[in-house]
Amino acid sequence: MGDCGAPGDVNSNVLVARSTGDAQLDKAAVWQWLSWDKNQKTKEQIESLLQDGRHRELRERLCCRLSFGTAGLRSAMGAGFCYINDLTVIQSTQGIYKYLERNFSDFKQRGFVVGYDTRGQVTSNCSSKKLAKLTAAVLLAKDVPVYFFSTYVPTPFVPYAVQQLGAVAGVMITASHNRKEDNGYKVYWENGAQITSPHDKEIIKCIEECVEPWNGSWNENLVDTSPLRQDPLKKICDSYMEDLTKICYHRELNEQSPLKFVHTSFHGVGHDYVQLAFKAFGFEPPIAVPEQKDPDPDFSTVRCPNPEEGESVLELSLRLAEKEDARVVVATDPDADRLAVAEHQESGSWKVFTGNELAALFGWWMFSCWKESCSQDADVRNVYMLATTVSSKILRAIALKEGFHFEETLPGFKWIGSRVKNLLDNGKEVLFAFEESIGFMCGTSVLDKDGVSAAVVIAEMATYLQGQSLTLAQKLVDIYETYGYHISKTSYFLCYDPPTIKRIFERLRNFEGPESYPKSCGMYNILHVRDITTGYDSSQPNRKSVLPVSKSSQMITFTFQNGCVATLRTSGTEPKIKYYAEMCALPGHSDRSVLEGELQQLIEALIEHFLEPDKHGLTWRSA
Repeated sequence: MGDCGAPGDVNSNVLVARSTGDAQLDKAAVWQWLSWDKNQKTKEQIESLLQDGRHRELRERLCCRLSFGTAGLRSAMGAGFCYINDLTVIQSTQGIYKYLERNFSDFKQRGFVVGYDTRGQVTSNCSSKKLAKLTAAVLLAKDVPVYFFSTYVPTPFVPYAVQQLGAVAGVMITASHNRKEDNGYKVYWENGAQITSPHDKEIIKCIEECVEPWNGSWNENLVDTSPLRQDPLKKICDSYMEDLTKICYHRELNEQSPLKFVHTSFHGVGHDYVQLAFKAFGFEPPIAVPEQKDPDPDFSTVRCPNPEEGESVLELSLRLAEKEDARVVVATDPDADRLAVAEHQESGSWKVFTGNELAALFGWWMFSCWKESCSQDADVRNVYMLATTVSSKILRAIALKEGFHFEETLPGFKWIGSRVKNLLDNGKEVLFAFEESIGFMCGTSVLDKDGVSAAVVIAEMATYLQGQSLTLAQKLVDIYETYGYHISKTSYFLCYDPPTIKRIFERLRNFEGPESYPKSCGMYNILHVRDITTGYDSSQPNRKSVLPVSKSSQMITFTFQNGCVATLRTSGTEPKIKYYAEMCALPGHSDRSVLEGELQQLIEALIEHFLEPDKHGLTWRSA
């Protein structure tokens, strides 16, 4: 779950501090910036800080460098080595070139994919398209073929294109659903999944080795003049829409669908592509929210461009749906890799589904469709679904009853994508994967979360259920009655002080003495503790975590005797401590209100005893 942060904050948890040294290093860093930066606006920002004697801010901007978090490089746009700007994107791409040249002898035959969203900031003369052009320029100047999209595309198009075109890697310039001040740089490997360790660390080393811009790196016009540049837009869009029909199971129902759908693209890239996806499935196009249909880097009609924030940011969509008598609203985030869904209830209110609830629906749907369409000799034991470890365990419950496999990964779709590719390479069939922050992967054409495909799959599901006289909300209850209620709550506290965050987690690791985790939280006894940061897991015979260790972020999971699982972790892209808690009940042992009450009491204990927000000055997310 995420809001949009506070303007002007650089997310300290995605930065790696270089030596701050003495004043001499500050001068060297300033000199480097002023010598290398050819963007007049960002150059003036540093000159202005220098003239005004604002040395502390100069140090903050120039004495640390961006590092890869759960979604690549992401930060505010503006001047400085720890911000997203023309120079840092050139440096990052030079590092990637160096790393890819070492790893692929056929790099200059296979090429590289570059896509971008519609973000921009006038005060820094910085836009996603310009940053994408500079990314391409670095590579074209080194005689690398570049597949550069001629217009903005959904993030899923880049990993899809990497695989379809046989490229060695790709970059998407986007900050997804972050606040308007931010931008980002998302890197995909040849397998179509986001890069994971050790690639991310090795690329950072390569960036450090070649920070001065090369000849040609600033020549953004190369995109328009180089014979090595190709526009993959039509080929990839046509191929993507064709592949999408592999997960269309009821086209004849879709063509006759009595339902109307409203779609909002949140001022981002999604409109044209969701319209095409609905057409590919045989639907009439969804009704677009006119005020949010076209790209707008200021996201002027929403408090923040994150559909996960629920009803408060879906206001325009819900009002239009009421006016048009449309029962289902689908909302893609600005780069169209995530999906929010709302359904009008008989009571007149709207139900905005959580990511975990949508996953229950998608999991049931994808497995049901597989069962109906699979060959007679298909083996359910060859089928897999995946989720990140902080997401609902509902897929595990479905898997246990239906006989397929369920696996967990670390948080972040980069881990899911890599694992799915590994399973596919070993002859397994993967139907669905998700993360609770409304990221869904239906099918395996794209090895990343994809809001475009998820939107049209939800439309087909709602149409099918309408034929059974059921709503999505009613089917969700039916799924929980069949497989056991899974009630989850996710929220976060803002904390802009990294040492405070570290203190909170270190206290939990030394709760009742050195290297001693808590045995209870208030009145709730703890059965097991897993600490991904240190690699400890009390549930394993050797006390070692099965999931990979991730020392760069904080994450501890507590399994309670009452069946609740709760995780505390830091965000990979924002200054937050997140908590995830879920009550998992067995089928037939479910009183929803009792479960909800117990979950709420446990969360309150978790906050009071483990996070201590008053003592640490944490700000709870506003409703």
